[in-house]
Amino acid sequence: MVAYKTLVLGASTNPERYSYQVVHRLVAAQIPVVPMGVKKGSIGGIPIVPPLTPQIDIHTVSLYLAPARQQAYFDFVIQLQPKRVLFNPGTENSVFAQKLNKEGIAWENACNLVLLSTNQYQA
Repeated sequence: MVAYKTLVLGASTNPERYSYQVVHRLVAAQIPVVPMGVKKGSIGGIPIVPPLTPQIDIHTVSLYLAPARQQAYFDFVIQLQPKRVLFNPGTENSVFAQKLNKEGIAWENACNLVLLSTNQYQA
């Protein structure tokens, strides 16, 4: 069985942010989640890890960073060798997508929250 362990890159402690909401939705769906962000804190008792903290067994990277802020994470994400990267609305990045293609990493321009609510996240 695939665990779909998800790294939420750009996690926020602000309940109004989609990155915050998706962490809660992943937990509710019993999908392991690692929130990663610049601000210290936690989401639903799960600590937000600092940027570029080494990770293992990441299936999905869900991006909540504007394209201009993503470049610092290109190599980090590629080294994780995830099965897919989700570019949530507003994070679409053709330069990063091309790099992922070269590495054989699947990517989608898709909303993590929509995928979860329509039971397509684990499809």
